[in-house]
Amino acid sequence: MADDNRGGPARAVPGPERIRRAPKVLLHDHLDGGLRPATIVDIARETGYDGLPETDPERLGLWFREAADSGSLERYLETFAHTCAVMQTRDALVRVAAECAEDLAADGVVYAEVRYAPEQHLQGGLSLEQVVEAVNEGFREGERRAHAAGHRIRVGALLTAMRHAARSLEIAELANRYRDLGVVGFDIAGAEAGFPPTRHLDAFEYLKRENNHFTIHAGEAFGLPSIWQALQWCGADRLGHGVRIIDDIHVADDGTVKLGRLAAYVRDKRIPLELCPTSNLQTGAAASYAEHPIGLLRRLYFRATVNTDNRLMSGTSMSREFEELVRTFHYTLDDMQWFTVNAMKSAFIPFDERLAMINDVIKPGYAGLKSEWLFR
Repeated sequence: MADDNRGGPARAVPGPERIRRAPKVLLHDHLDGGLRPATIVDIARETGYDGLPETDPERLGLWFREAADSGSLERYLETFAHTCAVMQTRDALVRVAAECAEDLAADGVVYAEVRYAPEQHLQGGLSLEQVVEAVNEGFREGERRAHAAGHRIRVGALLTAMRHAARSLEIAELANRYRDLGVVGFDIAGAEAGFPPTRHLDAFEYLKRENNHFTIHAGEAFGLPSIWQALQWCGADRLGHGVRIIDDIHVADDGTVKLGRLAAYVRDKRIPLELCPTSNLQTGAAASYAEHPIGLLRRLYFRATVNTDNRLMSGTSMSREFEELVRTFHYTLDDMQWFTVNAMKSAFIPFDERLAMINDVIKPGYAGLKSEWLFR
């Protein structure tokens, strides 16, 4: 995909190199879904974990992608048994978090909120607090390494509770204790069917009383009831995925569009959708990039954002996600900036910091890229 500058910057279709250099904002990325295959092999060897299906990094990476590419969310989630198994010590958590920040920064991500479930990293004897502190230390180390390599990134942590477990209030309280120490919010994740978000109302009520932020995985494998409960019962600030909001949008044969009341509410209230196109294809939430609801949601001006979900399992990056969208929908740098500003507006850091990131980092970055055609 080469750059096409016919008609000047407004109609320019960016190629991979410019997409990589463009400032990007990531709101939905799982720490245990983004490990480097070589790191998994190294830590498994160091800790004595012998459950890996492959010990060659290249073959292991391929195994993860093929295992996840099944069309089943439940099967997709099974792959995390191996990544979590090598994330049970302080040193492993620091390393994985640092490499996460480095990898995102090298891909042009300037701000990221990376989520993980502390309760899944206790098998080696760590406490919940020690897990959070190790991951925060890793993110700060990764930010420093990225800066030394000529990249700038800021990473905030989202603490996730597993929706099939019973520790959500405990994790919400943990997120609140560390909210000024690198943790920016709370999330629940895991299989949606049979585990509605309303099971965790005590956690959400606590967070609202504390004026804290939270997002909820909803509207991915399960449909509109999941989204409705996440918003109207639980009070989510954002929707993790939310792709099934498309079920409440009717497109007539003549192209006219009618929004149902839930879809209209989501758009009118500017509720952010943490869309993850490649992941959605793997789990069966969409059949192809061309059929992914993101195209329609962008045209209808929903608060749509682009995300990776699990970079290892999907064999993806923020640049690859945008490459696929540019190829499919002929998006320009203006479209990329629109998605990126949407994401930055929706981040869980203070308003003045979000505004500074938009005005001082994101918009100048895109302006520079769009002006390059003048000097060719």
